[in-house]
Amino acid sequence: MQMLRHTDPSFKKAIARLNRFFQPEAKVRETVSEILDGITKQGDRAVAHYTEKFGGPRLTPAQFKVSEKEMKEAMASLDKKTRSAIQAAKSNVAAFAKKSLRKTWKMKNGQGVVVGERFDPFSRVGIYIPGGTAPLVSTAVMTCTLAQVAKVPQIVAVTPADREGKVHPALLAALQLCGATEVYRIGGAQAIAALAIGTKAIPSVDKVFGPGNAYVVEAKRQAFGRVAVDLLPGPSEVFIIADSTGNPAWIASDLLAQAEHGHGSIAILASDSIALLNKTAQELNRQVALLNRQAALKESLKNISFIHVKTLKDAVEIANDFAPEHLSLAVRNAQKVARQIRTSGAIFIGAVSPVVGGDFLAGPSHELPTGGAGKSFAGLTVDQFQRRTSLVEFSKESLRRSLPAIATFSEIEGLDAHGRSASIRLE
Repeated sequence: MQMLRHTDPSFKKAIARLNRFFQPEAKVRETVSEILDGITKQGDRAVAHYTEKFGGPRLTPAQFKVSEKEMKEAMASLDKKTRSAIQAAKSNVAAFAKKSLRKTWKMKNGQGVVVGERFDPFSRVGIYIPGGTAPLVSTAVMTCTLAQVAKVPQIVAVTPADREGKVHPALLAALQLCGATEVYRIGGAQAIAALAIGTKAIPSVDKVFGPGNAYVVEAKRQAFGRVAVDLLPGPSEVFIIADSTGNPAWIASDLLAQAEHGHGSIAILASDSIALLNKTAQELNRQVALLNRQAALKESLKNISFIHVKTLKDAVEIANDFAPEHLSLAVRNAQKVARQIRTSGAIFIGAVSPVVGGDFLAGPSHELPTGGAGKSFAGLTVDQFQRRTSLVEFSKESLRRSLPAIATFSEIEGLDAHGRSASIRLE
């Protein structure tokens, strides 16, 4: 942990050093490039090779796909409490997604031409579900449900298996409940490569979705262009703005919840109250000893920063520049402060709004921009599962009214064939 004070001479430089951007290590870039090249040339053989090489099971291509029998057994083993939680989350995510679906529309332009947009679901999408250190059942809900609401006919999920080739049954059940039509026990960059390139066992998809480790994210970046991708989400982030009314125990628990992800997770608390910062630090040390994932926490506790600002306005400016994945407001007049936030992936308004509520249940997808990408990108939404197509329909009258402008543009740009292709229809 580090404490940054606005009275420190190097405060501005220290704040600037907090900012980060997605820049894969050379080793990650080279490894992923090798994997994509190997799967391009050797297909399923390379998928099997890299799966075993990076700690997964030894599989034949026939074993990549999770069988119907395994899927049924997983569903049958799902206990009532887990099923209820999955269905509650799915219901909220689906209701939220339905509000965001884009609908086909038409209008007439100034010359009477009928123009519009049509929105169709992608035919086949691939969704990566992390499963290395924990079976992320919630990610299945937060991704596959959107594809199902968008009416994508083929929803392909890929997720790592353990050394015995098993996928957690609760995750398999959640994938079924949320609309997955195929599940493959393949993880890592090789799973992204297989989805993008296509192999005999794993046919290619139109677009790849989902979070993952540095190798998965880099594979999405390198595959972009060959296939569409949603986001490049990196390590989890939370930025909390609190005043003297904040509850130190609650705030410490939010910081630890994100730090629990490990792998470079970032947690920041900014406050104009030094007393709150000190009490939260004490709570952090007290609570961390009570938690299970000590290895992950040990790795990411060093990425927790406390910032003492002069005013809350300063905290807002720092947060907007940082563009965090999650922004939590434990302040008076939280609604008013929320209106000043412009770059966060998701804003949690008020002290009783835990980030975990968004991670698991509230409705918006928990796949959000990280690494400062919130300045330019939004989180995962249902319309990203829809293809947009422009619609243009001329009548002879609307073409006649359009011809002068078309002819002028053709003349200016020296493209007489362009103008002729319009005028010939009226001769």
